[in-house]
Amino acid sequence: GDSITQLSFSASDCGWGSYVADRYQRRADVLNRGFSGYNSGWFLRFAATHEGKADLFEHEGVILVTIFFGANDASNPVLNERQHVPLETYKSNIRDIVSLARSNFGRDVNIILITPPPVCHEGRLRFQKERYKERATGKLERTLELSGNYAEGVREVANELGIPSLDLWTKMQFTPSGDEREDWREFLSDGLHLSASGNKFVGESLLALIHQLLPGLSVKPCPETGNINSSSPSEIQRIGPWHDEIDHTQPDKAFFRAKD
Repeated sequence: GDSITQLSFSASDCGWGSYVADRYQRRADVLNRGFSGYNSGWFLRFAATHEGKADLFEHEGVILVTIFFGANDASNPVLNERQHVPLETYKSNIRDIVSLARSNFGRDVNIILITPPPVCHEGRLRFQKERYKERATGKLERTLELSGNYAEGVREVANELGIPSLDLWTKMQFTPSGDEREDWREFLSDGLHLSASGNKFVGESLLALIHQLLPGLSVKPCPETGNINSSSPSEIQRIGPWHDEIDHTQPDKAFFRAKD
């Protein structure tokens, strides 16, 4: 992904990647491969280099990949020609990234496409003034309409390839019944990137989608404590015995089983 993925490990903003990693503690590691400022085309170019191939694909046991581009691709082609990617090219790039994931991690690797989030115009203009002061143009290089077009492109590619998608553009703005959320703009720190509440929303939404469509990869927290422990059901094998599986009088039984 782009900066929204790179920043997903942010401690100050309660990043959504950290939120997901917390759920998978002692079962799976979450690797963050977000590249701030990148569009889908630049990512593909990086993936074609020796450095990119080693960094992105030399990992064993990958079971799920999220692909989250579009915030930069959907820039206005006149006001931000540098990062803009035409919609049809963007869709083709997403297909190519899916193909790379499958060719490197296996045809059965699970993939989730994530749409770009909505854009808050007031937040973007406020960010301009705060960052650029008198040099602020007052023009929107990213808009809600453009991000919506690219979100639709992601949905189309997901349907075409038969893989799940997380439609953040719609989900962040509207309730399941179709009513507009009054507070959706609070999910964005500068009209584009995620705030702490936005990161939590994305983390919760992604985990809910996994539970719904990929139940074999789901981890549910302990219903009593909310923690990840021996009462957290999942088909993913835990690493190391849980502490309440260890008999203090015969601890070796928990650590050295017959198969070991």
